[in-house]
Amino acid sequence: MTTEQRNDDDAIHGAFGTISHHDYGARQSWKAKLLTLLAILGPGIIVMVGDNDAGGVSTYAQAGQDFGYSLLWTLPLLIPVLIVNQEMVVRLGAVTGIGHGRLIRERYGRFWGFTAVIDLFVLNFMTIVTEFIGVGLALEFFGVSKYYSVPIAGVLLIAMTTSGSFRRWERFMFVFVFANFLVIPLAIMAHPSIAQIGQHLVIPGIQGGATSDSVLLIIAIVGTTVAPWQLFFQQSNIIDKKISPRWINYERADTAIGSIVTVFAATLLVAVTAAAFAHTSLFGHFSDALGVAEGLKSHLGYWAGAFFAIILLNASIIGAAAVTLSTAYAFGDLGSSHLSLNMKIREAKGFYGGFAGLVLLAVILVLTPGAPLGIIVTAVQALAGLLLPLATVFLLLLCNDTDVLGPWVNRRFLNAIATVIVSVLVVLSLILMATTVFPHINVVMLASWLGILLVVVLLIGGAVWILRRGESEPKADFEFRSTWRMPQAVLLDRPALRGWRRWVLAGLLGYLVLSVALLVVKAVQLAH
Repeated sequence: MTTEQRNDDDAIHGAFGTISHHDYGARQSWKAKLLTLLAILGPGIIVMVGDNDAGGVSTYAQAGQDFGYSLLWTLPLLIPVLIVNQEMVVRLGAVTGIGHGRLIRERYGRFWGFTAVIDLFVLNFMTIVTEFIGVGLALEFFGVSKYYSVPIAGVLLIAMTTSGSFRRWERFMFVFVFANFLVIPLAIMAHPSIAQIGQHLVIPGIQGGATSDSVLLIIAIVGTTVAPWQLFFQQSNIIDKKISPRWINYERADTAIGSIVTVFAATLLVAVTAAAFAHTSLFGHFSDALGVAEGLKSHLGYWAGAFFAIILLNASIIGAAAVTLSTAYAFGDLGSSHLSLNMKIREAKGFYGGFAGLVLLAVILVLTPGAPLGIIVTAVQALAGLLLPLATVFLLLLCNDTDVLGPWVNRRFLNAIATVIVSVLVVLSLILMATTVFPHINVVMLASWLGILLVVVLLIGGAVWILRRGESEPKADFEFRSTWRMPQAVLLDRPALRGWRRWVLAGLLGYLVLSVALLVVKAVQLAH
């Protein structure tokens, strides 16, 4: 391979532009900055919009149908959560050049690396099944049998992913990203109250008061918006696109734009169903996404139902594409080399074969008569509750590892914010998992006690942190940071498992054992 060919391979080929491998120039004008952002745009917005999948659309529709506008306040709170979590992923991908699963394995051993990837595989496979359930429900609105719609969707998904071109795949994905904005004409048809939207976006409240159903739905809103696969997907996608530390600020902007687009679409979906079903017999009686489409058709006209069905179909496909690819990336992390969408099928048979196999297995399961699809949907919630704390805690550990990120490690203020966010996610995950296993538990009381415990722990931890805070942090100039990359992982010594790291890993192991025990209990309950 010639130097010119190698440099061309190292260039960033985005859906809307290219950045040469030799391009080190500063962007002075707004036009130059905008063109650079357009070339970088992709991993952040795709991972965010991909999380507004079939489960997300159903959850937002249920929030509006059952509780009106009153749960809208939960959505703006998710923007900083999404940005903080995924910004750490951005730095890990750009600086290390290796995937999330492999990074965990290299720094904390094969047990934790394989545990993270295998758990992700099980969760993602079940999530992919729910995406194809969404495809079937969406096209059933138009009278298309799932025995036609689901296999065709699976074949199209495989075809657009196995083209051997990252840029071509990214352009396919942006078609679905833009289709996400079909929620705007749907909102125009529903005529939601702007005053009500504005009021409930900033003033917390729950129509009918706090109940087990409302608390679980709030947790589901958070869970469907913040998912473990996002960490694995965006980190590997950044590597696949060859985004280096020099372009981190642009990728941060990409991620922030994606979070805003995601929450904007979610807000309109809640508002649409709140407006459409208020003062009707369907208010408070959510069944499934197809029921929402039929209800919109009855109350707002055929095209309202059709637009919702198309939005559900689009969400299902982009969700299936992103979740399946994150699984293929994660399995690649178990090997010694990064697998890329720029590889031809003959160069990465295992990578594309694994992707196609996951899709085909999910299609077969959805089409199998008597398949326990309801149990799978429930299991997705429980497994997401199990894996999210595991993934986010390792994310925080890796972003404080100076051997891994050097001058890009978390600053203290970011650690404080991230610790609060991760702690809240852990508590919400514990509640969701506990209620899945013990459905008759008092959710409001459990959430209240765990919330009080969390506040006490955070206050004590914050006081200790303030008292033990040392000298001010050294700052590296941008030119140094933009060229710093992690040395080869095999050359690095693993972090010493003492002090706070030992306690964190011990806590994770205890959490993992408890979680598995609870899931076994649930499996035994279902068996009887």
